[in-house]
Amino acid sequence: MKLNIAIDGPSASGKSTIAKRLAKRLDYIHIDTGAMYRGCALKAKSLGYTVENEEEISDMLKHTEFAFDPQGHLLLDGVDVTEEIRKKDMDILTSSISALPKVRCELVRRQQAMAKSKGFILDGRDIGTVVLDDAEIKIFQTASTLSRAERRFIENQEKKRSGSFDEILDDLKQRDYQDTHRAHSPLRKADDAIEIDTSSMTIEEVVEMVEAIVKEKMKEKEGDRK
Repeated sequence: MKLNIAIDGPSASGKSTIAKRLAKRLDYIHIDTGAMYRGCALKAKSLGYTVENEEEISDMLKHTEFAFDPQGHLLLDGVDVTEEIRKKDMDILTSSISALPKVRCELVRRQQAMAKSKGFILDGRDIGTVVLDDAEIKIFQTASTLSRAERRFIENQEKKRSGSFDEILDDLKQRDYQDTHRAHSPLRKADDAIEIDTSSMTIEEVVEMVEAIVKEKMKEKEGDRK
């Protein structure tokens, strides 16, 4: 028996990292919804579209394919764009474009179709509240702004990406505001989600905590079936 797991939280809270590791442990399939929005933003930018071009971007999505390879890399129209979508200039653009109602409607539709059967882990901003509002397990993963900025700064240095610590901190604050104040599907904790503050936790500690939550829920489900 498998369940669906929704992991929400602000930017750089480690959602994708936890989701990927958890998926390997549980033999689940991980869908990085944030990467899909980043891919949309990247393609829109390449075509010269801005947030004012909602109709054009919506039409663009009709001719756009998203897929993930076994390593979790995003294939946009068959091309691996994993590095391009993580560049600093894509952060705020992604947040702005992901707030467009028609963009969210189309990507949510696709994400729901992907996870129609059980055994999926999706992470993003509105998974537990919109995309998988019926998920058996919902996690709201957060961390202090400073700790998230430190993690992103270290990650950027390791991957030789540009951006000072102060720039990253300012970008995170701006993105947090945009994500929580947008009119369509804002970032918020689902009423039945379990909140985990990862500020002082290691990746392994978070993975183990969520895995324990999953195993306990599976026991409950198996008990209900008897």
